[in-house]
Amino acid sequence: MTLPHPTTLTDQFGRSIEYLRISITDRCNFRCQYCMPLEGLPWLPKDEILRYEEIAEIVRQLAPLGLRRLRLTGGEPTIRPQLASLVRMLRDIPGVEDIALSTNGVKLPAMAEELRDAGLDRINISADSLRADRVVAIARRDLDFDLVRSATAAERAGIAPIKINVVVMRGVNDDEVGDFAALTRDHPWHVRFIELMPVGELRDLTWEHVVPSDEVLARVRALGELLPDAGPALGNGPAVYWRYAGAPGSIGVITPMTHTYCERCNRVRLTADGRLRTCLFGDHEVMLRDALRRGEPLEPLFRKALAEKPKAHDLLQMKIGGLRALSQVGG
Repeated sequence: MTLPHPTTLTDQFGRSIEYLRISITDRCNFRCQYCMPLEGLPWLPKDEILRYEEIAEIVRQLAPLGLRRLRLTGGEPTIRPQLASLVRMLRDIPGVEDIALSTNGVKLPAMAEELRDAGLDRINISADSLRADRVVAIARRDLDFDLVRSATAAERAGIAPIKINVVVMRGVNDDEVGDFAALTRDHPWHVRFIELMPVGELRDLTWEHVVPSDEVLARVRALGELLPDAGPALGNGPAVYWRYAGAPGSIGVITPMTHTYCERCNRVRLTADGRLRTCLFGDHEVMLRDALRRGEPLEPLFRKALAEKPKAHDLLQMKIGGLRALSQVGG
């Protein structure tokens, strides 16, 4: 049952904040070129990472204020043990209406049913190639990942919608745009093409590798007429969608580099070590973990953070708030 929220959370610009992205680990089993250095990063000490019970308590305190949508991210969230137990804890919190997962998909064939039974609603799979050799080259790990196999496992488990996020990189995988778009003709999947964001220490990928979404859509339209579409019923976020006539799936674009969408931002992020980050590419953070462990209420800290949430990110000016890699905040 959906419960009414007695309080609406808004930031200083009047944007309603209802969505929390929760990074549950800073570690990953991939080393994707645009997300994490090949050698990895200095990992957070275990005692600094929020326990599942602490994550649930943060959500329990914030849900009555208007928080209703959650997304579990990493690093790679499926490598943290007993992920389904966290999903169950969150599912039991009154006011939480939607729980989603962002994953590289490697473990989905083994985990999809358990996660759905625990209460997971939706899933996003990050996949930047349909070619096995290219997956290994981009991820810099060979874990036998097959997108179609993983997405099919999620679909059979009853998880929907299934979104597939593709970071388009010129000269790396942009020749597969048409192949990804074709998936939507045969499957009820939602393929979203994301503009590359050259971030932090990952400057081997530069502006020269960015493929503007207008160019991506031109390539997709060359394969068939695109009709404007509302996209999946939940969680559209910053994507704008189209659909081939009669196709069960849709095609979306996310444009952090060429068309910002900050005016519609409805989210904040919780890092694995308990910092509330109000902008992916900003430097504003509020530490919740320490107050939580001292037994102090979190509402004043949350409201203070929203009062200071910036109007827009500074990514185009290459100001990224101290991030070394996207993996640190779960994207």
